[in-house]
Amino acid sequence: MKKKARSQTTQMNSIPEDCCVLCRCSDDDPAMFGEKVTLKEHKLSVHYFCLLTSCGVYQRGEEGEGIFGFLVEDIKNEVRRSARLTCFGCKKKGACVGCNVRSCRKMVHFPCGRKQMFVSQFTGYFPSYCPDHSPSQSLCTGLDVSLPHSCSICLDSIDPVLSYSILKCPSCHTSWFHRDCVQRQAHSAGLFFFRCTLCNNKENFQEEMLRMGIYIPERDASWELEANAYSELLEVYKHCDALTCLCDSGRTHSAKSGWFEVIRCRLCGSRGTHRKCSGLKLYTNNWACTDCTQATDGKASLVGSPQGGQRRSLLSKRHRPSVHSSISCKRASLPERSGSPEEILQSLVPQLHPPSVQVEVTGDQALAAGLDLVRRADFDPTQTLSIRFKDMDQTALPSSPWDSDTAKKYFLKLLMHQIQECVVFEGPDGSKNLALDSQALCEDLYFDVGCLLALSLVHGGPPVGFFSRALYQCLFNYPANRPLTVTHMTPDTHFTHQVSRIAEAKSLDELKAVMAVTWEYLALAGCNRPISSLKEREALVEDLVSFTMITRMQLPLQRLREGLQTLGVFDQVQLFPSVFCGVFCEAAAHLTAQTVDQLFTINFSEQEEALNREIPVVTFWRHFLLECEVGRSSISLQDLLCFATGTEELPAVSHLPPPSISFLHPPTSPPPGFKEEGRGVDWRDKGLFPQSEPESRHLLLPVTTAYQTFKSSMEQAISHHVHLLPTESLREVEVEFGSTCL
Repeated sequence: MKKKARSQTTQMNSIPEDCCVLCRCSDDDPAMFGEKVTLKEHKLSVHYFCLLTSCGVYQRGEEGEGIFGFLVEDIKNEVRRSARLTCFGCKKKGACVGCNVRSCRKMVHFPCGRKQMFVSQFTGYFPSYCPDHSPSQSLCTGLDVSLPHSCSICLDSIDPVLSYSILKCPSCHTSWFHRDCVQRQAHSAGLFFFRCTLCNNKENFQEEMLRMGIYIPERDASWELEANAYSELLEVYKHCDALTCLCDSGRTHSAKSGWFEVIRCRLCGSRGTHRKCSGLKLYTNNWACTDCTQATDGKASLVGSPQGGQRRSLLSKRHRPSVHSSISCKRASLPERSGSPEEILQSLVPQLHPPSVQVEVTGDQALAAGLDLVRRADFDPTQTLSIRFKDMDQTALPSSPWDSDTAKKYFLKLLMHQIQECVVFEGPDGSKNLALDSQALCEDLYFDVGCLLALSLVHGGPPVGFFSRALYQCLFNYPANRPLTVTHMTPDTHFTHQVSRIAEAKSLDELKAVMAVTWEYLALAGCNRPISSLKEREALVEDLVSFTMITRMQLPLQRLREGLQTLGVFDQVQLFPSVFCGVFCEAAAHLTAQTVDQLFTINFSEQEEALNREIPVVTFWRHFLLECEVGRSSISLQDLLCFATGTEELPAVSHLPPPSISFLHPPTSPPPGFKEEGRGVDWRDKGLFPQSEPESRHLLLPVTTAYQTFKSSMEQAISHHVHLLPTESLREVEVEFGSTCL
C-alpha cells in the first residue's frame, strides 16, 4: 500500500506545471477547454472544462475560493482518484470523465473525449455521454438535403449529414454548423447574444446546443467587454468640406455656436460645413450635403427622423447590469433561479441617478407630457423624474414637502392607462394587440410608447397588464415558435372577419367562394393560390394570421422593441420571458389583507413596557385589514395603501424604501383638566390618530387599548385624507397625491 501511494504522489508531482493535472494537456484554448488557471503556490494548473466534467469533484467553496469554487484539496483528491483509471482514447492513466450511463465503463480525459466524440453537457449535473449513449439530432421531414450547404458561421462547405461534428438549428432546420465553429461562436457571443445566425432564434437554439454539448458562458459578448470598444462612436465629424472655407482658423476649427460652427449633414453625418462657408443662416441646424441631396432627388428628407432630429441614446445595452456570475455552477443541490420580475427590474433601478428631469403635466394629459419628455433632444432615461401637475389656468397644484414621489406614482399610473387607450393598440381592454396606424408610424409613436413603458416599469410604475398573449409572443417569442391562430387576432376587425370566414368554410366549394370574395386581401398577403382540397385550408389560415399579425406589423413591432430597449428592459424580458409574462399580460392582482400585511415591515420598540402595548395593536391592524377586504369598513384597502404609501396599487418594482410600521404611543399621563366620561373609555385612547409619511412609506399606528377605538381612529383619519379634499375636476388629482398630511 505504501508503494502504491508513493507511486501516485510521484505521478502527480511529475506532471509539468503548465499541464492540466486532470487531462495532462498543456493546450490553452478557452473556447475548447475552458480557461486554464495556474496556482503557482500549489504548482497546479487545470482547465475549467476538465473541472466541470470530472466525475468526482464539485464546487464546495465560494466562487472566490480555490479555482472557480473548486477547492484545491478536492482537485488533488480527484487527481488521486483518476490516477488509476485508464483513458478509453489514449490508453493512459488519469481519466476523470466518465459516461453518465451507469452500465457503461468508458472513461476519458476531457480532450480525448472530444476526439472520441463524447458529449459533455454544461448544465445541471454536467453529465457526459460516450458515442453509444450520447444525444443526437433528427432531420426535419421534407428537408431537401440535395441542395449545397455551408457552415452558417465559417461559410465553408458542409455535408448535411448529422454527426458528432455537424449540428443544425432546431428551429429553421436550414442552418448547419461545424461543432467547433458553433462552440467558438458561443464563447464569443455569450448568453446574451448567442443565437442562430440564420433565423435569429435564441431560446430553442441555446437549449438545443446545451443538449448537444456546447458550452455557453453566462456573460455579455466578448466585444461588449472590451475597454473603450465603442469609443469611435463618440467621435463627432468636425471638418468643413465647403469648396471654399472662409474660416481664418482652418477647416478643422469648430466654434460652439455662430457662423463658424461646423454643421454636419443630417442624412449621412460624414460631411460638414461652417454656416458662413455654405451661405447658411446664423441659426441653421438642418443641412444636407450635395451627395445626399442628389441621392434624394433634391428633397434630402426621405430618410429623416420622424422628429426631425437625431434619435437619442437609450442606454439599452451599455448600461445593462452584468450577470452575477460569469462561470457555470456545478453544485448538486443549487438549481439556478431567474428571480421574480420585481427582483430583475430592481437590478435596473441603480442606473437611475440625479439630477432629476422636470415633467409638467397639464390637467390629466400624462401621455402628452410623456411624449414631450422622450422626444427632447437632451433626453436621458437614467435621470429621476420630477412631476409637476398644472390645471388649465396654468396654476400649479399645491404641494407638500413629501408629495413629489407620490405625484410620480400617480403620473405613471395615469400614463399606463392612456397608453393602453392610444392609437397604437387595439382590441378589448386587458388584451390589446398592436394596431397599424400610418400617422403613428410617421410620428414614430411605437418607439416612444415602448420607451415610456420601459421607463414606467423601472421608475416604479404599475405593471403593464394589458398586452394580449399574442402580442407578447410576437415581441418576445414566448411561447417559442408556437403558431398563432384566428383566436389571437383582434376581434371585430375587417381582417379577422375575412380569416374567420375562410377558417369556417365547410366544403371546398364554400372555401373557393369565400376566397373569390376576399381575393384582394389574399393577394396582399401573398396567399392567392389555387386550393385543390379542404385540407389546405388550415395552412392558408395559418399564413393569413401570420401575415396579419406579424408580416405587415414588422416595422411597428421592431420600433416597439427598440423603445423597450430603454434602460435594458427588453433584454431582461427576452432573457426571462416566462417570468415577465404576467407583468405584461395580466391585470394587477387584487389587493388582499394578506398582501397588504406582508408588504409592511413592523418595527417594535425595544422597551419591554412599550412592546407589550404594541403587540395587541398588531392584532388590531390585521383584523382591520380583513374588515377592509370584506367591506365591513368605510374605507378600502386601496384607500389605506394610498394613505400609507401614496399609491393605490402595487408597482412593478417593489417599493423603495420598503413600507414599514411603527407605533404612536399616548402620553404617559392624562392632560390637565381631563374628566372621565364614565363610559369605560380609557383616556389614553382619546385624540390619537394614525399618521403617514408617504415619501418614506412609513405608517404610524395608534396604540389603543380596544379594537373599536383603533378602527374608529383609522377610519376617521383615512376618510378625511381620501374624501374631504377639494373635488373640482382638476383638483381631484390632488386627492390621489395625498397632499393633506395628518
